[in-house]
Amino acid sequence: MKAKFFAVFRAAFLMAGLLVPLAASAQWPPPPMATPNDQRNALNHMRTQLNLFQNATRTASNFGAQGAGNLDGQFQETRNVYHGFLQTLTPQQRDRGANSLAELDSGFDILGEAFTYYQNDLAAGRPANAALRDLCKLLSQGMRMWSQEFNKTCSALRVGLG
Repeated sequence: MKAKFFAVFRAAFLMAGLLVPLAASAQWPPPPMATPNDQRNALNHMRTQLNLFQNATRTASNFGAQGAGNLDGQFQETRNVYHGFLQTLTPQQRDRGANSLAELDSGFDILGEAFTYYQNDLAAGRPANAALRDLCKLLSQGMRMWSQEFNKTCSALRVGLG
């Protein structure tokens, strides 16, 4: 009897549009906070990825036409690792470093424009090896500067120190 009453009661409210189905009202708990160890691991992963990217800028010219594609793949992976790193920051760190973190994110957009310049060089008839050499140089220098700012920001935010 009790079960029938609740079924009728719920059906009446659903028809009246006053009760949201239970599945729609469920909320997931927030993800667990990252530990200082998680932050250190993400920071080390980011630094490893930066080294891999710098290595790609040194070796891309050995791969001819594929060199720019390899660089683009490494660039996208570096950006993805950075976004993964951001997920380990505490809300307080994100708030304190909001401007610096936004500038770092914008830095990826600026560095990404180098690929457009490379394509424009090719379209203008510049030899592919010369255009690729310039792309490598530009990305290497730009990512070195980006890395310095990244390290300063991480130090200021006390990443991995708890």
